[in-house]
Amino acid sequence: MASSPTFLLLVALFALISWQAVASDPGPLQDFCVADMHSPVRVNGFVCKNPMDVNADDFFKAAALDKPRVTNKVGSNVTLINVMQIAGLNTLGISIARIDYAPLGQNPPHTHPRATEILTVLEGTLYVGFVTSNLPAPNRNKFLSKVLNKGDVFVFPVGLIHFQFNPNPHQPAVAIAALSSQNPGAITIANAVFGSDPTISDDVLAKAFQVEKNTIDWLQAQFWENNQN
Repeated sequence: MASSPTFLLLVALFALISWQAVASDPGPLQDFCVADMHSPVRVNGFVCKNPMDVNADDFFKAAALDKPRVTNKVGSNVTLINVMQIAGLNTLGISIARIDYAPLGQNPPHTHPRATEILTVLEGTLYVGFVTSNLPAPNRNKFLSKVLNKGDVFVFPVGLIHFQFNPNPHQPAVAIAALSSQNPGAITIANAVFGSDPTISDDVLAKAFQVEKNTIDWLQAQFWENNQN
């Protein structure tokens, strides 16, 4: 039987390997891998630009994240800075977003399929929450929520449906979110279900939501606006 220190070393090594295997983005094997957006090669992410051609601008964007944004009809605007805006984020597993909320505005229920999100409130108040997955009882689809004030921080676990809502009818709110992927993705639930192209059969959705088909038809006829920039 292996000695205790050897056993603990093996356990630690296995845990490290397992963590790398389930990480959202692959870990870098060099200092950086600036995305070559013009390469015809298709990989999971982007191929590396020649390091000799890399300069400081590959890690920079004048994003003006200190400036307010115009919100849409659901009352929010998400300004995401990911690898498509800063090529130097390739393989680094992180991105950032500014989120503006109009009075009574919301960032509607959505998921990030490839990232955990950590959000901090810069201005105003937000009511936020997420719903757990279809776990065995008693935690099946458990709703966890919190009211956040300026300076508060909240975490949304990877892949779970979550939202933010500004409950103040008179004042806007602003938040900054960091996400654990160079390309976290976003799936807004209502847009995906009722605004898909082509549309999902109303027979399927009527059965799934236990409503009449004319209700589904009405929902599918709405304009499902995207608040992601």
